[in-house]
Amino acid sequence: MHLQISPQGSTRPALSLLSDVQIDPASGLHIGYLTLGAQLLRVGIRPGAPSSSPPLLIFNGIGANMELVIPLLSALAEIEAIIFDVPGAGKSPPPKRPYRLFGMARLSRKLLEHLGYTKVDVMGVSWGGGLAQQYAIQYPKCVRKLILAATSMGAAAMVPGHPRVLLKMLNPKRYSELGYMRRFGPKLYGGTLREHPHAIDVFTRHVRGGDAKGYRYQLLAMAGWTSLPWLWRIRHPVLILAGNDDPLVPLINARLHAFLLHDARLHIIEDGHLFLLTKAHHIARLIAGFLDK
Repeated sequence: MHLQISPQGSTRPALSLLSDVQIDPASGLHIGYLTLGAQLLRVGIRPGAPSSSPPLLIFNGIGANMELVIPLLSALAEIEAIIFDVPGAGKSPPPKRPYRLFGMARLSRKLLEHLGYTKVDVMGVSWGGGLAQQYAIQYPKCVRKLILAATSMGAAAMVPGHPRVLLKMLNPKRYSELGYMRRFGPKLYGGTLREHPHAIDVFTRHVRGGDAKGYRYQLLAMAGWTSLPWLWRIRHPVLILAGNDDPLVPLINARLHAFLLHDARLHIIEDGHLFLLTKAHHIARLIAGFLDK
């Protein structure tokens, strides 16, 4: 099956064809495949209402598949969005060799060029927040606004969480074993999951296990990376979203981030690391307000 998605306004480029397209009824996300060079990518495009604003490019967390943003996209009903499974995550096959964040940013730019986009708003979640910063630093003229959620300036410059929590994060079992997530999810992600363990069901309904090698490659891509030396180059308006009970990325990281960035506003959420899932409608209102200004 092939689907042609029409342009969403006079300033919107036409979207390219995706193969084997399936449509998520809740969010309107069109999910298909395309090949860039030697890499097959699983790509999601959600058409939005006609607008002069650019679409929202979303970079997901480590090991995360695109279905995990469906609750948020369902609440962001009128915003056009683009997301892809990072090679080795979700249903994108792993790359042949390890990569660094600048290489993944370059692949992202090739994808947008292939789809016909010239400028986007960029949102990065957790691991994807590092990639979002790298993309904004690497391609500043291609970015209008930046959203950083539950993230930091990179492992080499962050105030880390508790070592026991970080060690569990190194294990990708939470994406493939329901029992593991139910057992360790509250300690790993904090917030709503501590008092309402059933909230894990929101995660487990949308999660799809990826490739173990791809997960290791994502860890290696972030090893030693930090945006700190180049943070001054990010001149875009930035919305920083952070949970006040995030065991993986303690709140102090967001405060430091907001202090050092040129044009940043910080919004603290009464929740843990998974606030995009557990408080999707609230976060959607914050994002929509930021992008509309």
